[in-house]
Amino acid sequence: MPELDLTLDAAELTAALVDIASESRDEAHICDLIESALSAMPHLTVLRDGNSLVARTDLGRPERVVIAGHLDTVPAHDNLPSRVEDGVLWGLGSCDMKGGVAIALRLAARAASSRRDVTFVFYECEEIEREFNGLGRIARERRDLLTGDLAILMEPTDGRVEAGCQGTLRVEVVTRGVRAHSARSWTGENAIHAAGEVIGRLAAYKPRHADIDGLTYREGLNAVGITGGVAGNVIPDFAAVTVNYRFAPDRSESEALDHVRDVFDGFEVREVDSAPGALPGLQQPAAAAFVRDIGVDVAPKFGWTDVAQFSELGIPAVNFGPGDPAFAHRADERVDTEQLVAVEKAISAWLI
Repeated sequence: MPELDLTLDAAELTAALVDIASESRDEAHICDLIESALSAMPHLTVLRDGNSLVARTDLGRPERVVIAGHLDTVPAHDNLPSRVEDGVLWGLGSCDMKGGVAIALRLAARAASSRRDVTFVFYECEEIEREFNGLGRIARERRDLLTGDLAILMEPTDGRVEAGCQGTLRVEVVTRGVRAHSARSWTGENAIHAAGEVIGRLAAYKPRHADIDGLTYREGLNAVGITGGVAGNVIPDFAAVTVNYRFAPDRSESEALDHVRDVFDGFEVREVDSAPGALPGLQQPAAAAFVRDIGVDVAPKFGWTDVAQFSELGIPAVNFGPGDPAFAHRADERVDTEQLVAVEKAISAWLI
């Protein structure tokens, strides 16, 4: 592929990025292209860490903003290459979140005239386990690179500000039995059958709604996988239901785990992966000023995003980007080209 052309308009650049495959842990090529494009700009200092990039201005401005976006996508589902029809750009990552990355890249190209110093972060492995997250690695190892008065995550928010984020917890709820020949099933105990009660508790579960700072966060507890079985003629002695809990940001990770263990009292519960939520933080001056100045609606963020990482660092952060998050990770993933233009215009007017 030829070099990345940052003079393309937002829709054209988004399409070019979509057409660069970058499933999680396979971001080297897209990172190479972005590094080459940004390194050619004299107003930026570019540093690479694995397949993540930090590009910074040092203009002596009184404020610094961090603008961040992840480079990876979920696996393809017959949704490549990109295409544009009737003002809609279709393709893997168009919504989550190569549209946001395209806008950030266009802002980086013009940042020499910014009213604020800017740190751009383009990072790997957001869509998989937290231990691989490139932003998290930079936060642990090079905290100094992420200093700022405000962070903007270019996550899809349908062109509004989405504040905070929910936490996420994955557990395995384990059932055990006694292995036996299926022809003599009465001599064993079927662990998969025992998992029926786990499924029943999930089906009966009433998710909590939490009102925080005028925003309503809707929790969810759902089975996302099930394993079990030995062979076609064996009564299984083990089964595990993988459960994902999306919890409101007024709960800590430990409180979330305690809640899930209460729901599945009597079962073995194994924690698999966890990440904290982030409170809205709109009372913090930098976030409040951003929301006021760009003049868009505010809503809660139901998914987990890296605003939580910035919150842990003590940096106010908001989600603001193009694309309806309802289309993220879907085979029909898409973004309206008009919204790409509108989001870029809003941030550009505030920044440059």
